[in-house]
Amino acid sequence: MKFYEDLNSVEITDPCAISLGKFDGLHIGHKLLMNELNKAKQNGLLAVAVTFSIPPNALDGEDFRVLTTKAEKLWIFEQAGIDVLIELPFTKELRSMEPEEFLSVLTEKIPVKRIVAGTDFRFGKNRSGDYRTLQENEGRFGYKAVIFEKIQDDGEDISSTRIREAVKAGNLEEANRLLGYDYFLAGTVVVGNQLGRTIQVPTANLLVPREKLLPPFGGYVTRLTVDGTVYGGISNIGYKPTIGDNEPLSVETHIFDFNEDIYGKQIWVSFLKYLRPEKKYESLDALKAQIDLDIKTSKEILKELGNQ
Repeated sequence: MKFYEDLNSVEITDPCAISLGKFDGLHIGHKLLMNELNKAKQNGLLAVAVTFSIPPNALDGEDFRVLTTKAEKLWIFEQAGIDVLIELPFTKELRSMEPEEFLSVLTEKIPVKRIVAGTDFRFGKNRSGDYRTLQENEGRFGYKAVIFEKIQDDGEDISSTRIREAVKAGNLEEANRLLGYDYFLAGTVVVGNQLGRTIQVPTANLLVPREKLLPPFGGYVTRLTVDGTVYGGISNIGYKPTIGDNEPLSVETHIFDFNEDIYGKQIWVSFLKYLRPEKKYESLDALKAQIDLDIKTSKEILKELGNQ
């Protein structure tokens, strides 16, 4: 998959089918659009996804957290069969473009033959462009608009906003159902305080991108992907209050049946179930007893899920 970070660097000469959106977390609603792009590939079109570098509210200085970081987004789109991913810098100039101006710039740079979007898609100045704008401009810009209705679950639209709320609440079962895959964190293993080794529970400490949305502090049943192999494990998110008052935020993971040096490697932590909130224990022995219980519980849950 080719990746471009602005339109000026794009070099595409083959006719394309494209889909546009924020695509924060490629959930099961987005999969409809990706499937349509893959169908277009059978007719000789390149499958192109166009997304944005930051959420629109971030342009006004608002703090933001995302379901997928750039590295995670690249992997997800590649797995979805996309040929080209374009991540446009979301600037004030882009936000102030009239919808027709944006379509003109886009189609001048990319040979667009088909645009795939949902009925909730908005673009251009004051979000004034929508799927009807796409349809009305088919003849002018030489493409065909393919529009999909929003998918619902339990009577509510499936959306990235809804999934973010589920993650923030620790409801990983709902988030994972709506995503169509397990919510995950891709991070680099760094050297921690190595306290886990002293209580016979070694952990991998992950460097977490600041913009990544994390579930609530506490313990989780997780799956870990290391060098393409999947393992069961438990993870803790938080500040390790039992250890001290000045510990940095960390995601620590104990990988079952694993004893390799993975410092500096990128691993994937998929969150399956929230076990318990983070708390301060009166001693390391008490912390060790809780971790042993977490390991036992996690292995039972993973066994129920078909993961030994």
